[in-house]
Amino acid sequence: MIHLLRKLAIATLSLFCVVLFYFTIHSGSKVFKSDWELPTTAEYVDTKHRLVLITQELETPFWDKVAKSALEQAKQESASLEVWGSYGNNRDDFLKKIEIAIYSQVDGIIVQGLDTDEFKTLTKIKAASYGLPIITIANDVPMGESLRKSYVGSDQYLAGKMIGGQLVADMGTEGEVAIMVDIQHQYFQDERLSGIKEVLQEYPKINIIEIETQDTREQVIANTKNVLNTNPNIDAFIAINADILPAMIQEIESRSQIELYFIYACDDNYESASLLNQGKIDGFIEQSPEEMGTMSVKLLLEWLNNEKVPLDLNGYLTDIRIVKAMDAR
Repeated sequence: MIHLLRKLAIATLSLFCVVLFYFTIHSGSKVFKSDWELPTTAEYVDTKHRLVLITQELETPFWDKVAKSALEQAKQESASLEVWGSYGNNRDDFLKKIEIAIYSQVDGIIVQGLDTDEFKTLTKIKAASYGLPIITIANDVPMGESLRKSYVGSDQYLAGKMIGGQLVADMGTEGEVAIMVDIQHQYFQDERLSGIKEVLQEYPKINIIEIETQDTREQVIANTKNVLNTNPNIDAFIAINADILPAMIQEIESRSQIELYFIYACDDNYESASLLNQGKIDGFIEQSPEEMGTMSVKLLLEWLNNEKVPLDLNGYLTDIRIVKAMDAR
């Protein structure tokens, strides 16, 4: 009986080994079939770069054009672009948006330059610590103080020279010129002022009167009134910041005929174009917002894709031209 049980156990074990061997060979053969593929770790990997464009002046004609062209370029290059910003030059909100973008770990930031310590701290320390590339657009800041990768926008120094040259062509080589300067001395505005002075200082009979003003309506009106009172023979006004134009024009008109003065603005906005069409100013610098939007996205993506490293620290300059009253007609 014991002998019979032993035989049965051996037979059962042998059968089990045969079955196990069969399934092992069958499974192993599948591995070597030509149509076998390794499993993927994910069905889809999103490789799009995430970019943010941040401005202080949302929903203005100039920045609407910048944003539209930037969004079109991002779409063309299969990148993600969001447009953030503040309204009415709300600096605290603007700076907060930059900080949020940094902590959100986007791939790159295109931002309107702001020449303040807070802006420089964000771009030089916080963004750098996250390894985020930043390109300033339209308004630049000193490169060494912000560590921005590059700048895309107008040559502000050249813009100043163009305004100075146009004033001499219109007024002549002698006269009194009031230059209204933003008291905050933004870097891009100082560049414009330097360009204007370089041209006008070549003519000894042109007297430059530099007036610092805040951009509040009341302050602009008060400073315009003061310069007219103390300089009754003034011939021309140049607004370094076009935002002060409406209040400045209002005060001049309340005193005398606007046609008696040569008046210019160093940048273009809705007020500049409207006042030019009304014949109340003689000219302004027109910039290229569409070119800025397209070029800034293109360059940032080239940097992120290691196609253009490093970017030109001196920046990439877009077209500018003087628009006069005759051109607006």
